[in-house]
Amino acid sequence: MYVFGGRAPMAILRLPAVRARTGLSRATIYRKMQACEFPKPHQLSQRAVGWLESDINAWIANCIARGLNDR
Repeated sequence: MYVFGGRAPMAILRLPAVRARTGLSRATIYRKMQACEFPKPHQLSQRAVGWLESDINAWIANCIARGLNDR
């Protein structure tokens, strides 16, 4: 983990971890990214991307909040 500017530690999640946390398939993640409904990944190297853990956690919290508001 990396501490950014004295704030909480940051972690980068690769696709398998994002899939495990969200329960979404690879295709659904990329489809939602195209529709601006899912956080975009950050380029880590020429062939690797990763998502900020905080972005994924916020997306999950937002899904939960929307679900509670729909009831």
